[in-house]
Amino acid sequence: MKLLLTGAFKYSEEQLNILRLLGYEIIFVQDERVPLQIDVSDIDAVVCNGLFLYNDINKFRNLKFIQLTSAGLDRVPLNYINEHGISLFSAKGVYSIPMAEWAVLKILEIYKNSRQFYLAQHDHKWEKQRDLLELTDKTAAIIGFGDVGTEIAKRLKVFGVNVIGVGRRQIESQLIDEYYLINDIDEVLKKSDIVIFTLPLTEETSHLIDANRIDSMKSQCVLINVSRGGVIDEEALIKALKLGKFLGVALDVFETEPLQEGNLLWKLERVIITPHNSFVSDKVNDRLYELLVKNLHDFLYG
Repeated sequence: MKLLLTGAFKYSEEQLNILRLLGYEIIFVQDERVPLQIDVSDIDAVVCNGLFLYNDINKFRNLKFIQLTSAGLDRVPLNYINEHGISLFSAKGVYSIPMAEWAVLKILEIYKNSRQFYLAQHDHKWEKQRDLLELTDKTAAIIGFGDVGTEIAKRLKVFGVNVIGVGRRQIESQLIDEYYLINDIDEVLKKSDIVIFTLPLTEETSHLIDANRIDSMKSQCVLINVSRGGVIDEEALIKALKLGKFLGVALDVFETEPLQEGNLLWKLERVIITPHNSFVSDKVNDRLYELLVKNLHDFLYG
């Protein structure tokens, strides 16, 4: 059974040997972002991230299994995969905890006005801030209540936050005070002090947050995005920020990545930017490796 691995995950020699002992013949390519210079017609299984953005999946004529190193499915040709009966697995759950910690960190940075303290420290100024907020009794909407949303809710409840979950299907959870289906998002946006996006990018969610929905949010709302940049109309967001909308905005994802040097988001003082980095922690590699070993084992032995 031929297994193609890419540099999307950094394997140790011991980890590679474990995969060989499972029964795989390993082919490794470091850079999946270029056309492969090898015959891939007899590859049975692949572990990758964006391989099929740069390589035609039609050439993988024997492909039966794909394990993604990402939680999202927006970088693979889903129609082809479904039509050909290829088993597809994401890294669902692997990155949820660090992403949740990042979201809570950014909310607190905005509520506690950390940027001004950092600037004052840099300038050696002893300046008190008298307009700081606390999370108690605030209402936070988590748009896309999956693994990441669940981990965020766990942490926000500790701070006494009223949590609203929003998703595609009805669920019950002790972590949320209210739950709405995605079709009712407009009602949720109007009453939320904090709005957090953790939903996948699909045709339905592309620019889900447009100018009208941005306008409907509270003027001092906090907006957090750890999902995909395309969920928010970036141009509309910039326009609203320039008009004074939002207490603060924290973005880890963008419509075009890397974020272009000339993008106005870099310069807006109420915006916190990180380079698609919220998923990183000292634990994720171990979680991901355990997941891919389990799925590769089950693929071979059922």
